[in-house]
Parts: sequence; structure tokens; C-alpha cells
Amino acid sequence: MSTADRRTLIADTAIRLIASDGVRALTHRALDTALDLPAGSSSYYFRTRRALLTAVVDRITERSREDFQRARFAAPAAASPDLIARDIATWVDRLLADRSDDLRTRHALLTELRTDPELRTKLSRSLFSPDRARELFRDNDSPTDAAVDFIAVLEGAVFDRTTGNRADLKPGTPESIDQLTRLVVVYLRGH
Repeated sequence: MSTADRRTLIADTAIRLIASDGVRALTHRALDTALDLPAGSSSYYFRTRRALLTAVVDRITERSREDFQRARFAAPAAASPDLIARDIATWVDRLLADRSDDLRTRHALLTELRTDPELRTKLSRSLFSPDRARELFRDNDSPTDAAVDFIAVLEGAVFDRTTGNRADLKPGTPESIDQLTRLVVVYLRGH
């Protein structure tokens, strides 16, 4: 296994560990145990806890960018708010279905990293791109500052569906996509 592959494996395992057991459970020893590696192996690749947390933030961000590149959205200038909302809702639903560990880890780390402005800022922008949101609103003749508010709506929806009132609504179902579509379309029609 290459060094890059080993680092990715450790970061992925760290994400799963935080998602299942919380941020305090993330230690080099716990990673070595989870990966069935000799003691000290994960600290060879990530010397400090901050280096490990940086790897987790980078991995979540990398996967988010890959997901977004694969997503198919209607061209904003040519599409109705209903169609755009459905596309965004379908993408967010897939995020909820396929990356639940990333989402739970991200929420835990946003609180944990509140005193680390560099990592917190990077993590806060890991799911939704302010630049892409501005493009959406610019193409629809909306004020571009509405984009940041729209990201807050999406962040709230993800939190609600991950750990909030609607955590029991199963992603990957028509009901899930419908609920997200209703939320997004209300915002898009208002701007």
C-alpha cells in the first residue's frame, strides 16, 4: 500500500471513529487498533492530533468536491426554481444517504474546532461552496448575498436530517427528496 493510500485509509477510519464514538475517541492508539496496525503506525503518518484532524477535514472536503463534480444540476438560467430545487434536494439527499459518517463527523468537529480558525473555516466550507451558490443566485437575477443565506438553509437542513427533528426521515426515499425540495423551493422562490 502506498503512503498516500495509507494516509487516506487512516483519515477514512478517523472519520468513522468520530462518527460512531465522538471526537474524544479519536486517538492514534484507537486508529491503530481499528486498523489492526502495530502501535505507533498512525502517528508515523500523522504526528500530532492536529495533523490527524487536518487529514480528516481535508478528506471530507475532498469527498465533497468529488460529489459535487458528479452532481447533475439544471442550468440555472434555463430552469425553473422547482427544477433547480429538485436537483439540489436530490444531491443533498444523496449526501445524507451516502456520507452520513462524514456529516456526523463534520458536525462534531465544527464545535471542537471553534478555537482553530483555520481548520474550522476550511471545514465550514467543505460541503457547500459559497462561490457556486453565488453563481446560482447571480444566474437567477438574485442578490448575490442571498447565496450565503442559502448555504445556511442547506446547512440547517443537513443538521436537521442528521441529528435534528427529521433524523428519522430515511434518505434515499421519495419522501426525503420531497421534504428537501419543499424547503429549497421556498427559499429559491423568495429570492
